[in-house]
Amino acid sequence: MADYFKHESAYVDDGAAVGAGTKVWHFCHVCAGARVGGRCIFGQNVFIADGVVIGNNVKIQNNVSVYTGTVVEDDVFLGPSCVLTNVTNPRSQVNRHSLYEKTVLRRGATVGANATIVCGVEVGRYAFIAAGAVVTKNVPDYALMQGVPGRQAGWMSRHGVKLPKAGADGIMVCPESGFRYRETAPGVLRCLDLDEESPLPVGLTQGTRFYDEFKATV
Repeated sequence: MADYFKHESAYVDDGAAVGAGTKVWHFCHVCAGARVGGRCIFGQNVFIADGVVIGNNVKIQNNVSVYTGTVVEDDVFLGPSCVLTNVTNPRSQVNRHSLYEKTVLRRGATVGANATIVCGVEVGRYAFIAAGAVVTKNVPDYALMQGVPGRQAGWMSRHGVKLPKAGADGIMVCPESGFRYRETAPGVLRCLDLDEESPLPVGLTQGTRFYDEFKATV
């Protein structure tokens, strides 16, 4: 018996690997050859193609298709109806099945509702793609991307709060967690209090304040 949940309307093809504790909700389809980690949640009408690799604790909201060539690392959030592609120049009359381009969403990244990630790019750890943005190039860790085409509009903390301007010491402090961040090189942001590959402490995994409460601080 499978150690994950699958709604009766969903399909998980023979040959697909799905980890323990994952929930596959209404009208989803996970194709043979897909590899899905544990504790993931797939909302209604999610499609996972053959060869896709998805890590642990990934949340994919309604109406999202993840196509062959995509790698989604742990803790990624894909918002409703966001778009991932796998061919830059598709034509109905030209078969490019052997030319799918690789797209990588690194650990902890967020892709907002209706945003588009053009294939062949890498979205960095804990980057935040705003709703409706169109990403056409690689995105640094923690970068906040907005607009069409997407442009960096600042830095987002690991908690998903826009970081304020740096102080005289070059440090930016997340107003929700208190974690400190600094650019260690131009365009390279790092958290000074927790390694990017480490899990959040248990006491910091529950949100308690609405985002509007932080707007005055950034």
